Order: sequence, then C-alpha cells, then structure tokens
Amino acid sequence: MLQVKTANDKTWQVDIQKGEILVNENPFHWDISPVGPRTYHIIKDARSYTAEVVQANYEEKTFTFKINGRQQTVRVKDRFDLLLDKLGMSNANAHKVNDVKAPMPGLILEIKVRPGQEVKKGDPIMILEAMKMENILKSPGGGVVREVKVQEKQNVEKNQVLLLF
Repeated sequence: MLQVKTANDKTWQVDIQKGEILVNENPFHWDISPVGPRTYHIIKDARSYTAEVVQANYEEKTFTFKINGRQQTVRVKDRFDLLLDKLGMSNANAHKVNDVKAPMPGLILEIKVRPGQEVKKGDPIMILEAMKMENILKSPGGGVVREVKVQEKQNVEKNQVLLLF
C-alpha cells in the first residue's frame, strides 16, 4: 500500500497486488511505454499523455513529473511510513541537525555559507585543509545557518563546532 499526495493535498491510496493496480480501491488500467531515459507515453481512458520524470528524491520520497508540459510534485508514503503515522511516530526517523563539527583537525580554507542562508542536505558549506588535502564539508541536513563559529584561515580541532543551524 502506498499513499501518494500532491502539493495541493490531493491524496490517493495505491495498492499493487498480483500485477493489478488499485487506486482508492478501484482498478486502474493504463498503457505505458518508455520513449526515453526518463520519458514515457501513457494512454489512460482513451487520452494520451507524455510524462517525464524531472526529479526523483528517493531519500525524501518526493518525485517531480512533467505531464503534458505541466509540472507536478508528489510525496509518497509506503506502508512503513503509514504505520509510523498511525503510531504517532512519523518524525521518529527525522534527524534534526543543530550544528556541524570539524571531522578532523585542520585549517579552514573557505567558508561557503553565511548566517541566514538556507542550505540543503549535501550542499558544500566549508573547505577544510587537513594533511595537505582539501576536504569539502557538506551539510548533513537541511536548514538555515544561524551562526558561523569560525573564520577563514583559522585552525580548528577535531569536534570543534564550525557552524550552528
């Protein structure tokens, strides 16, 4: 069982069993054919659609499609997400990051963010030189930079707080 929700809060229950697709407990019949690496031709109820997968974020379970030129983003919850919601534990796997610490002693070569800047998981935030190698430190999660605790050309120790979210 999957729950698919659009940005405007339209929700569908999707169940795939033995090769049959049920949407809100009704059979869903379509004809789908790939026409490119991320592009598909779909026929549903005698109407033709061209669908392109614009972005797929499997970690956050969000997908953006362009269907006949109109872009739509959906969020998918699988049966485990739905169970966590039912048990009131939907944020149990959310990992809130409050700070970034130096992974090793070194020299801050460049700071790529400033207070008030919004960053996403994986965005580069600093370059740390350690043992004559440049290491790009990336954001472990999304958030807004509250304070940068170091300056460029500053030596730092392992586990020293570099910035706060």
